[in-house]
Amino acid sequence: MNTLRSAPCPLRRRTAIQELDTIRNIGIISHIDAGKTTVTERILFYTGETHKMGEVHDGLAVMDWMPQEQERGITITATATSCRWHEFRLNLIDTPGHIDFTVEVERTLRVLDGAVAIFSAVEGVQPQSESVWRQADRYGVPRICFINKMDRVGADYRNTLRQIEHLLKARPVLVQLPLCEKENPHGVIDLISGESCRFDERDLGRTVRRGDVPPEQAGEVRTARLALTEAAADFDDTILADYLDGRPVEGDRLREALRRGTLACRLFPVLLGSALRNSGVQPLLDAVCWYLPSPLDARPLTGKNPGTGERETVVCDPHAPLRALAFKVMSDEGRMLIYLRIYSGTVHEGGTLFNASRLCTEKIGRLFRMHAHRREEISRAFAGDIVTVLGFRATATGDTLCDPTRPVLLEGLTVPEPVVSIAVEPKGGSDRERLPAALEKLQWEDPTFRVHEDEGTGQLILTGMGELHLEVIVDRLGREYGLQVKTGRPRVVYRETLRRSVTWRESFRIDGEGRGDTGEVQLRLTPLPPGSGVSLMLPPQAEGMPAGLCASVEESLRLACLAGCRTGYPLTDLMVEVLEIPWQPGLSSEAGVRGAAQRGLLLAARSAEPYLLEPLMALDLTVPSECLGRVIGTLQQKNGRVEGVASQGGSEVLKATVPLAGMFGYMTELRGATRGRGSYTMELSRFVEAPADVQQRFGLL
Repeated sequence: MNTLRSAPCPLRRRTAIQELDTIRNIGIISHIDAGKTTVTERILFYTGETHKMGEVHDGLAVMDWMPQEQERGITITATATSCRWHEFRLNLIDTPGHIDFTVEVERTLRVLDGAVAIFSAVEGVQPQSESVWRQADRYGVPRICFINKMDRVGADYRNTLRQIEHLLKARPVLVQLPLCEKENPHGVIDLISGESCRFDERDLGRTVRRGDVPPEQAGEVRTARLALTEAAADFDDTILADYLDGRPVEGDRLREALRRGTLACRLFPVLLGSALRNSGVQPLLDAVCWYLPSPLDARPLTGKNPGTGERETVVCDPHAPLRALAFKVMSDEGRMLIYLRIYSGTVHEGGTLFNASRLCTEKIGRLFRMHAHRREEISRAFAGDIVTVLGFRATATGDTLCDPTRPVLLEGLTVPEPVVSIAVEPKGGSDRERLPAALEKLQWEDPTFRVHEDEGTGQLILTGMGELHLEVIVDRLGREYGLQVKTGRPRVVYRETLRRSVTWRESFRIDGEGRGDTGEVQLRLTPLPPGSGVSLMLPPQAEGMPAGLCASVEESLRLACLAGCRTGYPLTDLMVEVLEIPWQPGLSSEAGVRGAAQRGLLLAARSAEPYLLEPLMALDLTVPSECLGRVIGTLQQKNGRVEGVASQGGSEVLKATVPLAGMFGYMTELRGATRGRGSYTMELSRFVEAPADVQQRFGLL
């Protein structure tokens, strides 16, 4: 038996353009506790980036560097690092699995070229795995799958494959089989090379021993390789001809065909292993290099000129004009640390960029490549790279940075709406003075975290994605900023909408020195179907109107919708049409028209029978079979509706919808009903009409 290191087989020659074909920008995505961070720690160890494996359960994982992550044993923020596997450079981002931090997955998938989806061989496809898979589908991100925890009792990779097909509507292609040997229970068989892979426990799996397939598994391997060849034949006619004629197909040809199917998101290679047992990670690294795209293979982006609206295709070329997206912001000792994905062009330390989203210029102070929270300073970075920048002042998540002489605006990010809020109050006078600045910095980092002041009580209201999200925010205020705050009970963030259409004409006058500012608008408000959000329609710019007046009116109307009309909650599912803006030169003013628009919308909405919508949450619960009745009873008490129950490995998986108002503190209740063995995930499903008692409490009945 030969002893050797696992080595990838390059699929094509290196290009002259900064070796872009050897870069892999990948993310690790999955349900919470499927093993993302454990896999990432092994990747760093086997690539030589670290010299000791950190374990999540010990709070020593390199990628989980925040105290809140180490204490809870979960990933909270997406963390980037860079490492080398043979001639390939991997820019890797480890993402959270908890639904409260889903924006971290969203912005990661927006800028990455490929992803590794990790599934548990015991639990299979879990609820958050479905969510992150849908996010990857939305951005067209090619994926490979790694079925982890093959060492666990009850592991069933075939059941996980069936769930990938059924629940994710995907086509998994198995490229490995488990090695069934008592002395090597955690090895795998490579179906393409026809070799067994055993991971030496004496050096923590660093050495991969390749050998022959055990005779007792030869028939199983032949059958599995035929299925793999059949899948590859869909992407290579010569393989199809050989398959039909019964001729053997070489491994390199199979990999090329599987790569084409993977890049098209039409099939997903599946590997097996146990990261905690140091098994299967090197073949996973090989698969990343074989099957996932380089920046040259990624889908081309399109942008538009912010001035002319002309469309442009962005080509991955270091010599092209700069196009980059700011996908993450961190607070670094009061300064902004901006994560950039560079799509084309080159950035240099000290260079000046144009922010096409905010129409301002930014200067690069220092440039870094990140390794979790450690930084490696660099002088320049090229197309296809992911780096961080210090020195920007106005850039936010989702902004486009580009060449000042060739501006272009790229598509930003989809940010989910926060649904849970708490009131906070500083404990001391010094805390009161420093709190607004600290909250502003936390808002830089997290676009799903919002802060506003309640007009009725004067309290500061923090709004986020869930109880854990807000708990982490409050904890960070204490640890990072030394601020002590008192918090109120979490409460629901409702929405307002209208029962009927209304047309309204409003005049407005501001008396000032010299002359008054006047304005007039005519509006029509029309309710829209649930989930439509707010749509605005403005008339064309009339002759004599000042340039930019319609844009100014649109901004005023959007602000008015955010403020609501009766309860202070935002308006939604509404069409706002500006039918007319009478303009009288010398009398009308922009400030007057803005005032008329805001007040007109408020009064019109109040006359159109406003009512409240409450968030309805989609729950996925995993509970022991004997506790199923008790758990269903708890949901019925909260006006929940069970929509499906499925058995899975001795447990029951419930899908239900429940109003958010009844879900605060539910984890404690679920643990009591299941003797600590139940778990659930929850995400916003939709907004529905709130019950009569809620409407009455807010004075809407």
